[in-house]
Amino acid sequence: MSSSRATLIGSTAVLMWGTLALLTTWTGAVPPFQLTAMSFTIAFLLMAAKWLSRGERPAAHLRQPVAAWILGVFGLFGYHFFYFMALREAPPVEAGLIAYLWPLLIVLFSALLPGERLRWFHVAGALMGLAGTVLLVTRGGAIAFDPTHLVGHLAALVCAVTWATYSVLSRRFGTVPTDAVGWFCGATALLALPCHLIFETTHWPEGAGQWLAVLALGLGPVGAAFFTWDHGVKHGDIQVLGALSYGAPLISTALLIAFGKGEATALVGAACLLIVGGALLAGKSMLARSKRGG
Repeated sequence: MSSSRATLIGSTAVLMWGTLALLTTWTGAVPPFQLTAMSFTIAFLLMAAKWLSRGERPAAHLRQPVAAWILGVFGLFGYHFFYFMALREAPPVEAGLIAYLWPLLIVLFSALLPGERLRWFHVAGALMGLAGTVLLVTRGGAIAFDPTHLVGHLAALVCAVTWATYSVLSRRFGTVPTDAVGWFCGATALLALPCHLIFETTHWPEGAGQWLAVLALGLGPVGAAFFTWDHGVKHGDIQVLGALSYGAPLISTALLIAFGKGEATALVGAACLLIVGGALLAGKSMLARSKRGG
């Protein structure tokens, strides 16, 4: 499979992550760690159904290098743990902005990978995406980081570093099949359960609509997205994927507007231009290869 095709497959994760905010609003008052446990359980069952339909033994996919297990669980569970802790200890806008450093960090960290070359347009594209995301999250207003929320800010930074590190180091485990992510999802669900019991009060979805939203989360942005992302970062252009990741908050904002949970403004339009322009700039070498190949 070509690098361009693998990159396209990985980019579908960004599309699915763009639906995360809207679907989460439809789950009602289900607390974050409980929702994480439920969604990742669905993701695990999704992969288990695939294994059984093909006559494969699920236990066969358990046998992966210890380092791959550590990285997988560290990435999936660690990201969500530190993100939710950041939201508990700092205002959502501040926590979200710091957490959304991960696409830029992916682009920068990728320079440490064998055979990868970091070019100016990769960094410039990622910075444009970050600028667009800042506009979306702050709505053009000023923001001041209050030092009293330092613990939350640090948790958000660890969150960003965690996901960027997981994504980049996954490249070093290219021989580990994507199916192994199914077991990483199962482990994440198990670890999220005690966090829920310690930090939260259980609240089950109310009505068929909220249950369907939880199911959609487990099948899409908290399910299939992690499998396509794993394939993309292992076999595609990881620098382009990093820049494309800033499309997630843009898609999220567009969906919230489309469903009456947000307002279309000139600021959203400017953010769109920055994010899309940044993605095109970062991906210009891949686009050029595609044209030559066609």
